[in-house]
Amino acid sequence: MSEIPLWILLALIAFLVLMSAFFSGSETSMMAINRYRLKHLVKEKNKSAKRVSRLLERTDRLLGVILIGNNFTHTLSTALATVVAIRLWSDSAVLAVTVFMTIIMIIFAEVMPKTIAALKPESIAFPASYILKPLSKLFSPLVTLVSLVSNNVTKLIGIDLEEPANEDLKPEELKTLLETSGVPEHQQRMLIGILEMDYLSVNDVMVPRNKIIGIDLDDPLEVILKDLQETEFTYIPFFKDSIDNVIGFLTVNRKADFFSGDTIDLESLLNELEEPVFIPENTPLNKQLATFQSVDTRVGLIVDEYGDIEGLITLRDILEVIIGEIASGSIEKMDIMPQTDGSYMIEGNVMLREINSRIDWNLPTDGPKTLSGLILETVQSIPEKNVGISIEGYRFETILIKDNVVKIAKAEKIELDVEDEELDEG
Repeated sequence: MSEIPLWILLALIAFLVLMSAFFSGSETSMMAINRYRLKHLVKEKNKSAKRVSRLLERTDRLLGVILIGNNFTHTLSTALATVVAIRLWSDSAVLAVTVFMTIIMIIFAEVMPKTIAALKPESIAFPASYILKPLSKLFSPLVTLVSLVSNNVTKLIGIDLEEPANEDLKPEELKTLLETSGVPEHQQRMLIGILEMDYLSVNDVMVPRNKIIGIDLDDPLEVILKDLQETEFTYIPFFKDSIDNVIGFLTVNRKADFFSGDTIDLESLLNELEEPVFIPENTPLNKQLATFQSVDTRVGLIVDEYGDIEGLITLRDILEVIIGEIASGSIEKMDIMPQTDGSYMIEGNVMLREINSRIDWNLPTDGPKTLSGLILETVQSIPEKNVGISIEGYRFETILIKDNVVKIAKAEKIELDVEDEELDEG
């Protein structure tokens, strides 16, 4: 060592610091790279992506190569720095140089390259793979030995390395991924709506029974015709005596054909009706969408196990899960009325999911479907007078209770303090 010129030693130290930075950055970039994007690039036949993917197939061997290289450069650079210190000063400078090299290594060989690699994993991992691939072959015997020892030790502590990692994302995780992906907001809503269809049922988006507006065929013909002319619904249910006895539906197109016909009587009207389609409750939403696509109808009645009608659903209701309100998307409807103080007057029969969608709230939807149901379940009784309650960050005050249901309630979002949030998390 004493014969080697000082400038060569200093150049070697600088080179080793750079190599250490390379290994550190490579490690972080390989671990931080987006696996789903990597799979996509492999499908696109990107050569760098293929090379990185093959390296990541054996993570233990990849990390073995990187750590061997990193530790080698660390140790050698420190040894050379010690030699330089002794030649320039004396043995007394060894400690100071060691501290100095430690600081240099932390800043330039660890923190900086790992930070850059974490921010730009593909930009680092792809070029690094050109070097790591031949190094993995060069260090193969040593890497094999290191991997063998580490794998056996890992098994001793109860970790099965052969168990495949579950990379499937849950719907909530996918939603979070979309929200942080930079995808435009309107596209996010559509994609999230598609994801939601996997765990929503027809009950979640149906028009409840008490909100179904139909025409009674037992009424006089002039009343029927008047009601038919005044309604603006796309699908009009016709029933006898009660909504439980639906005879059929009249679509907007058939309504126009009926009024443009030669005869306008009850028999002609009945000939224009479509037979009702009955849908079992809790039918998955994606299954019902496929059904609507395969049959010549766009509306159905949801029935429980006893055959009683619970609600009505149309193709439009399902599509609104994906693309939002088709009409205006406005919250300025009579069933949800914004107030000047930031609260809302909401009818009790409004679906919780509809409230969440229209005013961007997050009311629980895994229990009762309507606001009235949520309030009554929380109170666990039919209040004799108006009450005020708080539910998961929302304040509700009943305004009108009638016929054992909440007809109108005042609702507002409240801010939870730190203690409340900790209690909720607990």
